[in-house]
Amino acid sequence: MARKNRDEEGRVVSPDVQPDDAELSLRPRRLREMIGQNKVKQNLSIAIQAAKLRSESLDHVLLSGPPGLGKTTLSNIIANEMEVTIHITSGPAIEKPGDLAAVLTSLEPNSVFFIDEIHRLNRAVEEILYPAMEDFKLDIVIGRGPSARTLRLDLPQFTLIGATTRAGLLSSPLRDRFGLQHTFELYETEDLTKIVTRSADILKVGMEPSGAIEIARRSRGTPRIANRMLKRVRDWAQVKADGIITREIADIALREQGVDELGLDDIDRRYILAMIDKFEGGPVGLETLASILGEEKDTLEDVHEPYLMQMGFINRTGRGRMATRPAYEHLGRSYPQKVIKGYEPPQGILFNAEN
Repeated sequence: MARKNRDEEGRVVSPDVQPDDAELSLRPRRLREMIGQNKVKQNLSIAIQAAKLRSESLDHVLLSGPPGLGKTTLSNIIANEMEVTIHITSGPAIEKPGDLAAVLTSLEPNSVFFIDEIHRLNRAVEEILYPAMEDFKLDIVIGRGPSARTLRLDLPQFTLIGATTRAGLLSSPLRDRFGLQHTFELYETEDLTKIVTRSADILKVGMEPSGAIEIARRSRGTPRIANRMLKRVRDWAQVKADGIITREIADIALREQGVDELGLDDIDRRYILAMIDKFEGGPVGLETLASILGEEKDTLEDVHEPYLMQMGFINRTGRGRMATRPAYEHLGRSYPQKVIKGYEPPQGILFNAEN
């Protein structure tokens, strides 16, 4: 299931699923077709081969990491590799234990049950999952009060795949029941270039290697954003140029959409400038920044901050967020020399709080 789209403006740098993502042909269907995340693929490949040799279901899998990195895609790949069906839902969609029971009882042997945003499961629903994951049993309470009784049903063996962008919000009992736990990392430019090139071939878009690199390095380490940028640059190239994506065309098209040479968009720049201009670079709390920018706190924390931290533009401290020297320099601002209160550096020596 797609994550709820929190970006009303539909910005090209949002990794939330948009209608543009309907072209499922861009998604790889086998592990050998998937680019990047090599460690995750290697470990899963071994686990899948072992499960098939034993004619068993694959152990339960937990996939965590920022949105848009391929957790849903990998879940479908796992089902394809295991040659079984997949049932897809999301944590918020399962409101009552009965909803979960209806799905569990309809599963085929060794099939895959994928729950996106699993950290948002209702606690009562989560309790039902424990015996289902461990013993493949479903406990149903019949009746109420003193006459209530528990009925235990047998379930076919299945593989639960949980995807989450907030692994820290998972309860320990649930997290510990996943035998395979993998964290997705943001992609390197080299891997994103291969993804963009592959997608361009599928979409039959003419593109020079330099154009693929330009799109890849502005894609915030996220394949979903890379593919969306490719489609928008394709549109621009077809209308404003000869239809061939070059580095210059990609640069102009992405700048027109507010994406700079490092992949930062308007919200990223406003986020950093709010810290610099209003709070002297920080520290400042996330809720305060969210109020100033008019954005949801979760959007800033899940979508924007991971990339800004990877770029070294912000630090998350116990006192709040702080802008770093590279952030000042990227936005053309002078980095201030902060003086610790009550301390006077020796005359003639410039004191830098970072040292």
